[in-house]
This record gives sequence, structure tokens and C-alpha cells, in this order.
Amino acid sequence: MNRRLLRLAAAGFSLAAAAAVNAPASASAGPAGGATPLACRPFQLAAPAGSSVESVTATAVPAGTFQVPGSPPLGGGQVPDVPAHCEVTVMLTHPGANDQAKVQVWLPESGWNGRFQAAGGAAYAAGNIGAVAAAVQQGYAAATTDAGVDTSGLDSSWALTGQGRINAALLENFASRSVHEMALVGKQVVDGAYARTAFRSYFNGCSTGGRQGYMEAQKYPTDFDGINAASPAVNWNQFEVATLWPQVVMSEQHTYPTACEFNEFNKAALKACDKLDGVADGLISDPNRCDFDPRRLIGTKVVCDGKEYTIGAADAEVVRRIWDGPRDGDGRRLWYGLPVGADFGPLAASTTTDGVTTGAPFIVPAEWVANFVQKQPGFSSANLTYPQFEAIFRKARTEFDPAIGTRDADLTAFRDAGGKLLTWHGDADPVIPTAGTVDYRKRVEARMGGSAKVDDFYRVFLAPGVAHCSLNGADDLAALTAWVEQGRAPGVLHATLPTADGRNVAREVCRYPMVSRYAHGDPNAASSFRCVRP
Repeated sequence: MNRRLLRLAAAGFSLAAAAAVNAPASASAGPAGGATPLACRPFQLAAPAGSSVESVTATAVPAGTFQVPGSPPLGGGQVPDVPAHCEVTVMLTHPGANDQAKVQVWLPESGWNGRFQAAGGAAYAAGNIGAVAAAVQQGYAAATTDAGVDTSGLDSSWALTGQGRINAALLENFASRSVHEMALVGKQVVDGAYARTAFRSYFNGCSTGGRQGYMEAQKYPTDFDGINAASPAVNWNQFEVATLWPQVVMSEQHTYPTACEFNEFNKAALKACDKLDGVADGLISDPNRCDFDPRRLIGTKVVCDGKEYTIGAADAEVVRRIWDGPRDGDGRRLWYGLPVGADFGPLAASTTTDGVTTGAPFIVPAEWVANFVQKQPGFSSANLTYPQFEAIFRKARTEFDPAIGTRDADLTAFRDAGGKLLTWHGDADPVIPTAGTVDYRKRVEARMGGSAKVDDFYRVFLAPGVAHCSLNGADDLAALTAWVEQGRAPGVLHATLPTADGRNVAREVCRYPMVSRYAHGDPNAASSFRCVRP
């Protein structure tokens, strides 16, 4: 369980670093071009409204490998070949809130490309300093913020005050305020350091970082020219609580399938649905068309760690309900389920002690429910009943949607400001269902004039076979930059997709609502596929 968690959460760092690496290599220093001298010193800054600046420091750092502080998921890695740069640290506080948010801005000593890039966080971390190092490596002036909360990504103990109440100031920081303030402060630092304004500003993040990007578009539409928001944790209270649904199902059904049995269901679904795109290539290109019935595996024998298991009707029912997603007592859908083909492990994990098997809830939603919704740090989500789950789901929405729901479908101000929003989401994401991103996009279309008009400023790309924040080799940031600066709206994203048999294949990830369909030629070649209407 811990290894799976770290692998998934670490993707937040991997994505941000990869996105920075994929920045246009030929980018010049803005329209003016030429070298821009850097002044590495503390600056007098105008504090964002409602805040005050406690301190500003500046340190010149020589070129070298950056060791990301901390431990996984966000720390512990290395970013090589980071050029000489200036590190400016700004400490902000909000009078009466007893908080302290750190904004870090890194400025290349030479070779600045004229752009500003802000890096988002992962899980309960608001920022990612490793992603900042990677952005500077590519010539950006870059910034991130810790929002005054956890920097590891896995600790939400800051949720409650000493009196057991929600720490409203820190929640506001984490939900929306700190990224906006980081944008304002970061741009001021750039202005002061280079005596020149960044000619374009970008936000780059995945998961929590993706949610932060959407929040910026919704609430602070003029902060960034372009937002790259992948696997976005929008619809926060729906998907966050819904990720506990597999634990609820297994507990209520008194059935905890082994990892081998869960994998057998995914293998069978792949076999049944792989060819729906015209060729068996190890990918389900359109999971929405996959109607594999898990009851077809009843009676199948599976050998796991030397022990033979027989898949029963209860196992099939557990899988059916997990794929279907949470429903209320009247059978009405509350949210979307695990995508067919996604790894069951992170959300449907269990543990056996002295012959007794119990659930092992995923730490991020378990902490959200315990610390925020229930306000009981010791609360366990391992054995919730269906009615208890539904009550928690509705309670979370009522109390926290206004602060962190990130559901507002009115992007009019962002569109009118000329902003561009690009999102990719893996079709096999086990943590944030892809259907939730599609749901948001559909609501934007309904509010803002339909698909064609929304495509002018907001595009979504769904990547077959890709897990949470794990799209490799993508040209997403390069595509966003070309869209913002040259008006070239991306029709596809070029990336590498993982197949079920362990291969990596080049593909063009289609723009929603298009899906990939085999046309002719080598199934391993991207040129053999076309994007078509589903």
C-alpha cells in the first residue's frame, strides 16, 4: 500500500518536472530578445490585499544538481543541471490568522526566456520546489508557495485548530488564496530582478496542482495567460469522498478480493474491449464503450503467491459496484466509479492480520474525511456503511464546496482575458476519475455556448492507459505555449502511452470528445491511428 501511494503521489513531481523539460527549447527571451541582467537582492514588495510581507531574502546559487528536500512523494529526488540562479524567499502572513506562507521565486542568472511559470502542488502540499528547479532549468523564472501548510503532501493535521475547529485561514490558503498571492508576488520579484516584466505567465500543475490551476481560472482569471492543469482535483468533495467507495463496498459485501483477483478482472476487461478501437494494442482507447460484465469471471481460478483462489459471485459484485461508482440509498448516482482498466490497488487495498482481513483506505481521502469532514483525527473510513458514506458525502459538499469545490463552470472572465486552459487526464486514473473532468467540461459547454466556443480557450485530452499524473513524454506545456503565444490551438498531444503488456508506444492523445481509432499500418506507430468522433 505504501509503495503504491508513494508511486502515485510522486507523479506530482514527475509531471511538473517533465512538463518543464518539454518547454520549447528554442524559446527566446520574449519579443524584445537579448540578454537580461539580473539583480539578485531583496525587493520592496507591495503586499497582496489582506496580507503583509514579513520578510524578503535573496541568495545567489551556483549551477549544479538540485537535491529536492524532504522525502517522497515530493522530496528526495534530484534535478540535474540547474543553472546559476537567484533564490528569493518571501514570507507572507494574514493579520489575525496566525499563519505564515512561504513564496519561493527562482530567477535564472542568464538565459531567461522572458516567461514566468508557477508550479502547483500534490495531495495536501500546495507547492513543489522540485518543479521550480526543473522550470529554471528550461529558462523560466519560476515560483511556488507552501501556503503555510504541509510540504510533504501527506499531512493534513493543519486542518484543525487547537480547539478542534477548522483552521479557516489555512484552508483558504490551501484552497485558493496562496497561489493567487504567489502569482502577484512572483511577478513583482521578476519585475524587480530583471527591470522587465515577464511577457507571458503560465501555471503548471497536476492533481492538487491541476485543481489550483482551475481555481485560478475560476476565481483569479487574469493571473496567468496559460494554465496547464493535468488530472485536476476539481469537484473536490465529490471525488475525494468517492475514492473511499471501494472500501465501503468491500466492507458491506464482506468480501476483500486479492490483488491477483482484481488484476484478473482488468485483464478480462482489456481482452474484451481492446479491439474496440480497431486493433489489439494493449490499450482501451475509449473506456466508456467497454461494457465488460465482471460476472463473466465467476468460477475462474487465479493463482496468487502460490495459493489458488476461485472468483465468486461476491467478488464480481464488488468489482461491478466499484466500477459503477457510489450511489445513494435510492440508487441515484453520487459520483463516478473507478475507470475500467485502472489499478484497483490504491483504493481497494486491504490487509490481513491473524486471518482477519480489513480495508486499508487511501490516505488522502481518509484524512480529508477524518480531519476536515468529521473533525476527528482518529476517525477510520475502513468500515463505513452505505448510509454513513452517503451522509459524509453530502456533509462534505455542504460544508466545503464553497471553499474548495472548484466546480464553478463560468469561465467567462478567464476567456475574456485571453486565457488558455489545457488539461490532460489519464483514462486509467485510479485516484481522480476521468469522468469527473469530462463532467466539468460538459458543464462549461452548457454554460458558455457549446463545444466549439469552449474549444477556443479550453481543451481537454484523455490519455488511454495512463494512470494518475503519469503521462510520459507529453508536449503539453509546449502545446500550451504555442497556443498562447502563436494562436496554434492543439488538436492532439504527442506522448508515450503504457500498454498492458509493459510496452511504451508513441501516440497522439486526442482532444475531447475525439477518441483514437486504428486506421492502418503498424499498430505501434502513432501515424496508424486517427482521432474520430466516438
